[in-house]
Amino acid sequence: MSLTGGAFFATLIVLCILAVAATAVVAPRIPGPRAVAVLGRLLMVALCQLIAVAVVAVWINNSFGLYTSWSDLFGTNSGASLTTGPMAGPPIRSATFTRGPRGVLHTYVHGSASKLAGQVLVWTPPQYDQPAYRNTRFPVVTLLHGIPGSPESWIDAGGMPRAVQNLLAEGRVRPFILAIPTIDPGRVNTDCSDVGAIRTATWLAKDVPALMDQRFRTLPTARGRALLGLSTGGFCAVKLPLQYPHIFATGAAMSPDPLDGDPDALPDPALRALNSPQQIIRHSHPAVSLFLATTLQDHYSKPADIERFHRSARLPTKVSTLLLASGGHNFGTWQRMYATVLPWISARLAAASPPPR
Repeated sequence: MSLTGGAFFATLIVLCILAVAATAVVAPRIPGPRAVAVLGRLLMVALCQLIAVAVVAVWINNSFGLYTSWSDLFGTNSGASLTTGPMAGPPIRSATFTRGPRGVLHTYVHGSASKLAGQVLVWTPPQYDQPAYRNTRFPVVTLLHGIPGSPESWIDAGGMPRAVQNLLAEGRVRPFILAIPTIDPGRVNTDCSDVGAIRTATWLAKDVPALMDQRFRTLPTARGRALLGLSTGGFCAVKLPLQYPHIFATGAAMSPDPLDGDPDALPDPALRALNSPQQIIRHSHPAVSLFLATTLQDHYSKPADIERFHRSARLPTKVSTLLLASGGHNFGTWQRMYATVLPWISARLAAASPPPR
């Protein structure tokens, strides 16, 4: 039973109700000496509380996408152990894809540029397999998860790719491919930066695009690629287009982490400044389009931080912002942003080309 599945959550709720009902009926009737009866009642009450805590914990986990599977929770994912050097895995040319729920393809691949390895999920729009589009190349939107989190966060808690399918059906976005890589290969968070042997920026800006361009019909240009991230992934979705404008012409961030950078991820102040969007935008203005969104109630992604970034931007860098009145730092809020941010991205991506015949 899936950790984030509705069946598991519903089962816990039913168990909680049954435990409370059983305690109310059985506890007063426990036979034996008084001490035994009291101990039995205490154990039954403790069991009720334990199940209630589990219900709340699962609800929080599902809302924030903290852990997306049992193996993620217990640290038994393939490649999930802490690694600080080159990692093993199949090269791009021989990586195999397995089809999972919702038509999402799963693979684990080694990047030749970064020497890192990690999970990448891929979804292709319905048009990709239609005969009329057999010669058509599609733009790619890369989704960057938060930390803690994993690529599955976008599927299990973020409602992908269903959200894109709905917007496609409504005609609000044009067809594009989704790529969902891990942003912390080896479970090392570098704020999507190159730090020694952990070259996460290279993994995301070179190896993941290489995988997509070699194994799928993509538009291999900056206008054919966009980033959409949340929380730490949102920070990365702003940073990487500023550092690699020839790779990504568009980046969108939902509730990005503070744009000065995370001292826990990059303790060296000089290295943190080199990888801080807030610092980069002060002296570099590449021809990219950026979108930053947060809420008045999000204490982890403050509007003042985004406004300061916006004020520092100069053409040809274009910055758009969205400020919601309510909503916390969670997938409920981010799913509300999809209706604005996904059409914004689609409008800036190059259209699938050549058009279908």
